[in-house]
Amino acid sequence: MQDALNHAPRLLFVTGKLAEKNLRRVLEELSPCPFSYTVRVLGITVAALITTDFLKRRLGDISGFDRVILPGRCRGDLAQLSATFGLPFERGPEELKDLPAHFGTTTRQRDLLRHDILIFGEIVDAPHLSVTQVLQHAAAYQRDGADVIDLGCLPEVPFPALADMVQALKAAGFRVSVDSLREADLLCGAHAGADYLFSLTEDTLWIAEEAPITPILIGRDPRDLASLGRAIEQCNARGRDFFADPILDPIHHGLTNSLWRYREIRQRYPQAPLLMGIGNLSELTHADTLGLNTLLLGIASELHVGAVLTTQVSPHCRSVLRELAHARRVLFAARADEMPPRHIDEGLLALHDRKPFPYTLEEVGEHAAAVKDGNFRIEVTAEGIQIYNREGLRSAVDPYDLFPQLGVENDAPHAFYLGLELARAQIAWQLGKRYVQDQELGWGCVRPAPADNKLHFAAERTTLAARKANRRKPPTTAED
Repeated sequence: MQDALNHAPRLLFVTGKLAEKNLRRVLEELSPCPFSYTVRVLGITVAALITTDFLKRRLGDISGFDRVILPGRCRGDLAQLSATFGLPFERGPEELKDLPAHFGTTTRQRDLLRHDILIFGEIVDAPHLSVTQVLQHAAAYQRDGADVIDLGCLPEVPFPALADMVQALKAAGFRVSVDSLREADLLCGAHAGADYLFSLTEDTLWIAEEAPITPILIGRDPRDLASLGRAIEQCNARGRDFFADPILDPIHHGLTNSLWRYREIRQRYPQAPLLMGIGNLSELTHADTLGLNTLLLGIASELHVGAVLTTQVSPHCRSVLRELAHARRVLFAARADEMPPRHIDEGLLALHDRKPFPYTLEEVGEHAAAVKDGNFRIEVTAEGIQIYNREGLRSAVDPYDLFPQLGVENDAPHAFYLGLELARAQIAWQLGKRYVQDQELGWGCVRPAPADNKLHFAAERTTLAARKANRRKPPTTAED
C-alpha cells in the first residue's frame, strides 16, 4: 500500500480564500483518493479572478508536483502556464462538488463518436415546397443529425418536381429516399437517382430492379409478418441490401403489439437489417420527445435496429433529430459496456439534472459569511434561491420577494442583470437543474446548434467581465 502511495501522482490544487474550506473538505472525502495533493491558497478572495499573469507572479515553487489543478472558473491560459512552469496545468470542474466525478472519469474517455443507427429525416410536405426550400430543409436536417433526407409524398397530391428535387439533393451531396405507396412516385424517384425507397412490398419489389436503390420493406398489410418475411427472403435470395420495417404503431392503436412484431422479426431473421419509423409515437404523443426517443433507441439498440425514420412536423417535435443523433451514440456506448445508459453523458437530460443542487443551505451560509465585498453571488439549493454579499444572505423561491431587498431600484443595468440571473435561478430551482451564475442554463441535446441561435452568439459576445461590470461595487484588480 505504501509503495502505491509513493507512486501516486502528486497534484497541486490552486484556489482562493473563499473556496479553500470547501475544496479541502471535498478532497478529504475522496475515497479512494487516486493521488496525493497539496492545496495552495493564493492572495485572492475569489478563485475565478485568478489570471495567467497573477499565477506567474504568485504561484511560487511547484517542484515536486506532477500536475497543477486550477479552479474550474479560472480563465488562465493553460498552454502558456504549462510552458512557463514546465508542468501540465489543467482546469477542474466549475463546481467543487463535481471533483469526484471529474477525477473518476479522466482515466477513461467515453467514445461518443460511434453509432450504428442511420437516421432518415422526412420532409413530409415536400410536394408543396420548391427545390430551393427542400435544399434549405435538408441542410438544417443534416446539421441536426439526419443521414438521409426523405422526400415524403402525399396521397392524391401531384408531385411534378419529385425528380428535380432528388437530383438537386444528390448534386448537393445528400443521400436521398423517396417515401410513397404509389408506384409512379417510387419509379420516378428510382430513375432520378434516389438511394432508398419507402415502402416496397413483396408485390412491388420489382421496382428495386429498375435502379440501384435500397428498398425499405413492409408487408402487404403493413402488419402482416408473413408477407414481410417473404419480401425479406426475396431480397436475401437476390443478395440485395434492404431494411425491413414491421411498423411501429401509436399508443392505443397497437404500440405493444408492434413492439412484439419487431422482436419476432429479429428472432426469425437474426441478420436482417431493420428500420423503425418513430413518428407515429413522437408526433401523436403530447409529451416531451427526448424521453420517448431515448426509450425507443434503447429498444432499437437491444434489437440491433439499423435505421430510424422520423418527422419534425409538430412544434413539440422540433428537436427530434438532435435527440436521436445524440441518443444513438450514448446507447451504442452503453451497449458496448453491457450496462444501462447512465453515467455516460448528460446530453439526454434536458429538463432535470442528476445533481442539480451541489451545495446545501448550510454550505451556502458558510460562503456568505466569508464574503467581504458588495458583489452579489447567486446560488440555488434544494430550498430555493440564495443571493448574498457582505450585507447578508437572502433566501426565497420567487425573485419578486428578493428584489426589494437588493437596493438596486435606481441602477437599471444592475437591476436588469440581477433580474435575468434570478429568473434563471428560479427556473433551475423549479425544474431541478444546475444553476451557475453568469451562464445560460443547460438544456442537453435539445438546444439548437449555435449556428442557428443568434441570441447565443450575442450572449457569447457579452463576456463574463462585461457582465460583472454591471454588479454593484465590482473588484478593480485581481488582488482585491
